[in-house]
Amino acid sequence: MKIALLGYGKMGKIIEQMAVSRGHEIVIKANKNTSYNISLADVAIDFSVPDAAVSNISTCLENNVPVVCGTTGWLDHYKEMVSLCKAKNGAFLYASNFSLGVNILFELNRQLAKLMSGIKSYQVQIEEIHHTEKLDKPSGTAITLANTIIENHTGYNTWKLDAKGENSIPVYAKRIKDVPGTHTLKYSSPIDTLTLTHEAHSREGFALGAVLAAEWLLDKKGVFSMKDVLNIG
Repeated sequence: MKIALLGYGKMGKIIEQMAVSRGHEIVIKANKNTSYNISLADVAIDFSVPDAAVSNISTCLENNVPVVCGTTGWLDHYKEMVSLCKAKNGAFLYASNFSLGVNILFELNRQLAKLMSGIKSYQVQIEEIHHTEKLDKPSGTAITLANTIIENHTGYNTWKLDAKGENSIPVYAKRIKDVPGTHTLKYSSPIDTLTLTHEAHSREGFALGAVLAAEWLLDKKGVFSMKDVLNIG
């Protein structure tokens, strides 16, 4: 499989190593201002920056190249990319996190929100910690966790960054050097606290998930997520 890496920073380089180890060829290595011929690739993996992601995804879909995107911070344009994918009969897979463990956490979070919806004594908060080079805050993973709670818990209708509010989920974001990613859900009551935490030990789990997603997406049509790849939920 010939892969275009759209975004060739630290994450892109780890994805390259993972892809090559699985027998694939990297035919494009592009950063924000790099020109490239996307038609050289069978599939593209985008781990770029928020203000380049939409252009990269659009280029892939316009040229009938399946695209896997792990860039966060651009989701105001997500519906546009979904519409473009459908119009071009293309293949598009976005995930805020490609880790197997995090995607299991997503499903646990969904089920737990439903269970907690009827128990008003518990208040939820989310904390995420990432390396200091991460540009967006909060993380896409934290936003996914918050939005899933909102969809499944009657007590919340929004989330706020680093702040509490009525009917809102506080999402606390920290940036610490060399932390790959830690996400914690905490339901607290006056008598006890229930905590779910996922702690990444390296970026290799994200890279493997992205390559697996690209392998899975090849020859498919439609809009997908990691739940489709991993058959979770």
